[in-house]
Amino acid sequence: MKSSKKYAAEFIGTMVLVIMGCGTAMLVGCESDIGCGYILTALAFGLVIVGMAYCIGNISGCHINPAVSLGVLISGGMSVKDFIGYVISQCLGAFAGAGILAAIFTLGDVKDMTEAFGANGLAGVNGSAAAGLLVEIVLTFIFVITILGVTSKKAGHGSFAGVVIGFTLTLVHILGIGLTGTSVNPARSIGPAIVAAISGAGEPMACLWVFIVGPLIGAALAAVVYKALEK
Repeated sequence: MKSSKKYAAEFIGTMVLVIMGCGTAMLVGCESDIGCGYILTALAFGLVIVGMAYCIGNISGCHINPAVSLGVLISGGMSVKDFIGYVISQCLGAFAGAGILAAIFTLGDVKDMTEAFGANGLAGVNGSAAAGLLVEIVLTFIFVITILGVTSKKAGHGSFAGVVIGFTLTLVHILGIGLTGTSVNPARSIGPAIVAAISGAGEPMACLWVFIVGPLIGAALAAVVYKALEK
């Protein structure tokens, strides 16, 4: 299949992830003491993965996440050229998704912009970059090693892989939302952070590096560990 189609699929998938996941977070809130919005946001991110897996999975593999693409690259499942193309497409898709949210929430005057378009932050770990980094490494490790395992030809899970991956993303969000907002996906963090910075909704760019470095380290560790276990 032509690479351009794969890149287009990754763009669309990541855009939908940001629109539905971050949009839900903006609309219902993510306060853990309230609970309802917290769970709805976790489910929104997970259900997007389920839907997109069965929509574009046969086209691009439905990575829609640079960390997942890095894990697949290290595992030998894609070329460096495709990895670069995927990451660029994912980041552009996330930016487009956040831009669409900005249009909807601003033009529709839905609510104030205090949620910063779903951008991640360190408020839940009292501003500690070290704690935030550790959270993102651990959660991404769990997420990516699950993906590598469930999509392995040896696993034979077939059509159930999308459901498993989607519920795993929901699971890591249930723990992570109250700590870092849960990234485990650099593109998902980059797009909203840039749009929020442009619109003046908070200062998410200050800690953005945590949500790029953490997921990439977690994904790399997951790939190395899974390869060692699979031998």
